[in-house]
Amino acid sequence: MLEGKCAVVTGGTRGIGKAVAKKFLLSGAAVAVIATKDSEDARKALKEINPEGTGRVKLYACDISDPEAVDVTAKQITEELGKVDILVNNAGITRDNILPALSKDDIDSVIDINLKGTMYVTKAFIRGMVRAKSGSIINMSSVVGLMGNKGQTNYAASKAGIIGFTKAVAREYGRKNIRCNAIAPGFIETRMTDALNEEQKKEIIKTLAIERLGKPEDVAELALFLASDSSSYITGEVIKVDGGMYV
Repeated sequence: MLEGKCAVVTGGTRGIGKAVAKKFLLSGAAVAVIATKDSEDARKALKEINPEGTGRVKLYACDISDPEAVDVTAKQITEELGKVDILVNNAGITRDNILPALSKDDIDSVIDINLKGTMYVTKAFIRGMVRAKSGSIINMSSVVGLMGNKGQTNYAASKAGIIGFTKAVAREYGRKNIRCNAIAPGFIETRMTDALNEEQKKEIIKTLAIERLGKPEDVAELALFLASDSSSYITGEVIKVDGGMYV
């Protein structure tokens, strides 16, 4: 479905991002995986994404909250892999607490990485998409950005901001044949949900129409559809992958 295309996936060495990168590679794309650091864990993840060791996957270290670093990395990726056709803004963090207990850093770091990072990376790559008059941008929001959640005011604000950003980009660049959509995952089995104990997981599952936690691959399947030409008339949408958590 993505033969001959080049994709960039931020936060691509773990959880949803890793599943998306692997799915894209198997579907024919060359993939640039962006991680905060070029660490041993990141290189291990790269081998899991690309066990055959083909040259179609490369790791790039970049702090996406730093716009200058993002521009440098975007230029490097374009020079090494060619025109970027697909961008998945997946990188994100949480700093959960009730609102009065949130520190300035708790607020700033979540907004800087989740929301500003998405904006900086999109800004850096959209120039090439405009020149090519084509592209698909997929922003990872969250069901929390739609419904809110106690103890996550900073995270919910960042993910709701991504939804607004997605819709604005869709309107601004649709005439250039650039599509921009958002995915809103619910409870997916990642490091974020690993922090929950078994009792908490059971209580969450009771609230879902489909009585299980989601898997990263569930999100990756939707990302593949949105990245491909099969979704060529879909833009500005926010699609939930939440097992019926928020209906």
